[in-house]
Amino acid sequence: IMHDRKVASLVILNINLEVDSSVSSNLFSMEPKIRDNIMTTLIQLSNDGKTFENITDVESYETIRAMIMMNLQKTMPTGLENVLIVDIAQQDL
Repeated sequence: IMHDRKVASLVILNINLEVDSSVSSNLFSMEPKIRDNIMTTLIQLSNDGKTFENITDVESYETIRAMIMMNLQKTMPTGLENVLIVDIAQQDL
């Protein structure tokens, strides 16, 4: 999490993707693009100054999930069914 261009907190997310069986065989080859897409989305969210402000807030949680889903659909236009955040932890620095 960034504040005034400085790292204020570290957030660790465990994200799982729910996909249609039609794309599951291609996921391994798509992994670098998927990871890059997710990281880009998280960096954008960490700099917006509000999404990670309270990560236990349901609205923030849903914003993270929705933004990841929306941006991943640019990389995977079909087959992505859901983004699951199964673990989340934050440590202030």
